[in-house]
Amino acid sequence: MEEFLASNRGAVLSGSGPVHVVLGNEACDMDSMVCALVYAYFLHKTSAGGALVVPLMNIAAEDLVLRSDSVALLTKTGLSPDLLLFRDQVDLRRLCADRGLRLTLVDHNVLPDSDSDLEEAVVEVIDHHKLERVTSCPVAMEPVTSCPIAVEPVGSCATLVAERVLQRAPQLLDAQIAILLYGTILVDCVDMVPEAGKVTPKDSEVVLQLETKVHTLPQRSQLFTELQQAKFNVRGLNSEQMLLKDLKSLSGPELNLGISVLYLPLQDFLSRPGVEAELSAFCQKMGFDSLLLMSISLTSTQQPIRELGVFSLSQPIREQVSLYLEQAENPALDLQPISCVHLHITAFHQGNSVASRKKLLPMLKDFLWSGQELMVPPTPVNSLVEGCPLDQGLSPTELQTRLSRD
Repeated sequence: MEEFLASNRGAVLSGSGPVHVVLGNEACDMDSMVCALVYAYFLHKTSAGGALVVPLMNIAAEDLVLRSDSVALLTKTGLSPDLLLFRDQVDLRRLCADRGLRLTLVDHNVLPDSDSDLEEAVVEVIDHHKLERVTSCPVAMEPVTSCPIAVEPVGSCATLVAERVLQRAPQLLDAQIAILLYGTILVDCVDMVPEAGKVTPKDSEVVLQLETKVHTLPQRSQLFTELQQAKFNVRGLNSEQMLLKDLKSLSGPELNLGISVLYLPLQDFLSRPGVEAELSAFCQKMGFDSLLLMSISLTSTQQPIRELGVFSLSQPIREQVSLYLEQAENPALDLQPISCVHLHITAFHQGNSVASRKKLLPMLKDFLWSGQELMVPPTPVNSLVEGCPLDQGLSPTELQTRLSRD
């Protein structure tokens, strides 16, 4: 794996000829990262043809430190982060124009709007989320490029990648590859505990096959605990880093929505000094009209506690998003309002603790593209136009002072 990563990374940056990129989703969590690494290696070893195959981490290099669980897993396998190729280090559009680009999507099946111009380069999809490649736009109903699609509702996309390796190239399954896949499935499926609502029979079957074929794997619960602790370690991170740690975005005709998973109790995050000003500045920077904070923390017995916070400087937007979530049925979130001192944040306890962001994303996309008239103010709350609270270059402290008077 090290030799493959080093040689192909260099060839992408300085070489010529066609390039086949394996790309995970924009959150670049452990599942996306590992699936890109292992599936690119699998294609490199098994595919005929002269295309250079490379895994691409779909974040900037400086953001890797925020993926603490992924860093811990890389360390466990002896892989140096210096061998990885990041999104800010390669221009996919230039590769497409100058050298010929082929894209395999793992852990997502539709490119975000910001990458929609790369759609014609997509040649394969492997994913475990809801299939959305029927159309490129829910309104325009335009067909997307036809390509092989493998989408199954398993707990981890790494399960599907591991299945391919086990079936088609089991000789590639050394201890390093096995630990990457094994650790990822354990984290995604919450140590294979059925009560967490993540694991499926295929996940369990693949984990058992990995344990049977590679006898040097770490003890299951020990590895899960080590990676889980790394995932929930947010010590030393500022508010923006916490929001970026596990961020996804959705866009509709009228509304841009950010969804950040926070690995601490919601109240702990909201009690940070100047948090509303920091949220406002973050939304302005990222172009969000609203930001959904999905908090997850664990009890002493490792049971999940989920809470939701809806932030927007626009009261109509905040109320519409909150009402939609309260009335949601697929899945029902069982939301109970909780007290919040911040005027621009609506907070809830989420009774349905198995309803993760993965399950909420299709529902939120339906909301954004539902055709209902959203009450978006004519003056964007996340821009620097005249009249906006962020106008005049206010610092977070100054903005917080103004917000407290609203």
